[in-house]
Amino acid sequence: MSMPVTEAAPANITAPRPVAQAERIQIIDILRGVALLGILMMNIPVFSMADRFSDTFRNDPTNVNFWVSAVITVLFEGKMRALFSMIFGVGIILFIARKEQSGQAVTGLFFRRMGWLVLFGLIDSHVLLWMGDILYFYGIIGMIAFWFRKIKPGYLALGVILVAIFDNVMYVSFYQDMRNKRLAYVAVEQQQKQGHKLTAAQEQTVKDWQDVQKSFLPNKVEAAEHTRLMKSPDYLTVASRYRKEVWDFQTKYLLHGIWDPLALMLLGMALYKWGFVTGQWPRRRYIQTMLLGYGLGLPLVMFSFYYGYSRHITDSEAFIRYMEKHSIIWANLIYPFQRILLVMAHASLIILIIQSHKGQGLQYRLGAIGQMAFTNYVMHTVICTLVFYGYGLNQYAEWEFYQLYFLVAAIWVLQLIVSPIWLRHFQFGPLEWVWRSLTYWQRQPFRRTIPVSKL
Repeated sequence: MSMPVTEAAPANITAPRPVAQAERIQIIDILRGVALLGILMMNIPVFSMADRFSDTFRNDPTNVNFWVSAVITVLFEGKMRALFSMIFGVGIILFIARKEQSGQAVTGLFFRRMGWLVLFGLIDSHVLLWMGDILYFYGIIGMIAFWFRKIKPGYLALGVILVAIFDNVMYVSFYQDMRNKRLAYVAVEQQQKQGHKLTAAQEQTVKDWQDVQKSFLPNKVEAAEHTRLMKSPDYLTVASRYRKEVWDFQTKYLLHGIWDPLALMLLGMALYKWGFVTGQWPRRRYIQTMLLGYGLGLPLVMFSFYYGYSRHITDSEAFIRYMEKHSIIWANLIYPFQRILLVMAHASLIILIIQSHKGQGLQYRLGAIGQMAFTNYVMHTVICTLVFYGYGLNQYAEWEFYQLYFLVAAIWVLQLIVSPIWLRHFQFGPLEWVWRSLTYWQRQPFRRTIPVSKL
């Protein structure tokens, strides 16, 4: 079934349509662009590094990789994804509000939009083989966040706290389930060492722990086998390394993964309604938010980093030993608090820079990246898989950790150059155009009829 080409609607009929260029909010595009570029810093080790890669440097301050990891963990890990999720929540409100204002029915349109995003996520994860895909989860969580769009911002903010608490409960539950399987395995192992024949239930206990370890805490033999699969020139062999694990995350562990992005989407909705992400606050309040966020968030995240990496949990075996003795990792409960504090500080700093009108050329380019976020996100997948996977340039497990960030910088430069050039000639990024055409079930205009001026 082909999609009809969009034709001009009569003046008295408002057909569903994507947002026009003049209706875009530049600050939101810039924040989205910054978040997208920042996410690549956390994603690229998953594309490129062998399991347990950080064991060689995570407890060695004399190693340059330790400090690169420390800076990224303290300043950016989780914060860029949090910012991206918040802006996704803003996008939900903007998509719906513009159509409701013109009297359009939006529920079916929005759910079709999210349904296509779920499908794109499945393609990104199972065809392009990006195991860290977020499109699938955002499509599902977006359908949940939709029902909260009309709630007052104060209640949305309260919902963030409740969801964050529930997310912590889910994390603790997940950790304790893993710990119980480990303790049960240790008990069976003792029985086996004493020469006892294992029962069927005990054999299942061994299998349960081995499944957990293979997915989350691979030993050195398993890690080496994973690397061998990733370096295979055969696409299907590489796919065999990831597909079951990815599918488990998308199904078996879905309930554990939805709460954090949902809380952040609700926070984004609240911040939009309060005028934070559109630059409507007084400059003084952004400065106060930034100082408070950095003042409280930085000490918390630095303590957490020191506790986790430099003191108690130095490698996978140390984590297993720690898990056997501790029913909860108290330092991990700091994570949602330091992350929210720092993402609010980062966002405030970016908005202050935008309001200062400095670096407008860079702002324009970042806004273009944000406007093409879908295309640029998938471009990360395509570039990184072709560089690192065995069926591409086969650089998997070949680079030092710090060397990855030369490629990150090169991708940033590429997208900062290409995105604004593309948008001078086309109304959308290529994947944005496909997504919109499928959402509205009409082929959208693609080329610009009026050229966009160059800064």
